[in-house]
Amino acid sequence: MGTPAYRTRSGPPPMGMMTPMVKTLLIANTAIYLVLALGPDALSSLAIRVFGLTPAAFLGQLKLWQIFTYLFLHNPFGFEHILFNMLSLWMFGTAVEGAWGSQKFLRYYLACGMGAGLFVVLLGYAIDNPQAATIGASGAIYALLLAFGMLFPDATVFFSFLFPMKARYYVMLMGAIVFLSTMRSTGSRVSHIAHLGGLVIGYLYIKLGWDAGAARISRRGPGLLDSLRERHKQWRLRRARKKFEVYMKKRGSGPGDWTH
Repeated sequence: MGTPAYRTRSGPPPMGMMTPMVKTLLIANTAIYLVLALGPDALSSLAIRVFGLTPAAFLGQLKLWQIFTYLFLHNPFGFEHILFNMLSLWMFGTAVEGAWGSQKFLRYYLACGMGAGLFVVLLGYAIDNPQAATIGASGAIYALLLAFGMLFPDATVFFSFLFPMKARYYVMLMGAIVFLSTMRSTGSRVSHIAHLGGLVIGYLYIKLGWDAGAARISRRGPGLLDSLRERHKQWRLRRARKKFEVYMKKRGSGPGDWTH
């Protein structure tokens, strides 16, 4: 993935900004990477075997957790993989989270990452090796790239820091590259299938309004525990007001003599 820089029509964004969920994801991914990179090779191999996404293990052995955990593993034997993923997460993720809010951003990130994992599982049997393990957040990162292009289509993206183009065209270019790479990726150590899956799931997620269900749930109002807490809070406020009114009456001033 060509690492881009970008600026909007109103000028460069605050590149030092770090939104809460992006910060959390950066810390989690980096911490896991450091543990595996600094630990013995046997630990890295075990982690990839257990928590990486292997289609044969996911379906054949029902290791269903792999569809989630593979997102937080990166190649511990080099730094390019996590460097480019985390740099892209920071650059695109801060803008997307700033536009959507942390909860919607996280739902999108995880849904697209796991959706990309399903692509890996299904196409692993069709055109790739179902015994190969896939690791990394690249599927979710490509989904963030797509969201950025749809939210800020006229933002200028510098492909490889050299060639300026509008975000919408950058997304189209990357989509074409990923699609062609997927068709000829047999045996490659780069999971172009996950990249393609992230783009496809991200597009469907946004266009079909898959987040609307979660939004409706959040608009239904507080749950039972929240309602009980709110009622207790209102009761305490009424009780305090009555005590204050009694106090004011004793001082010869009725409740109608004060404002708030």
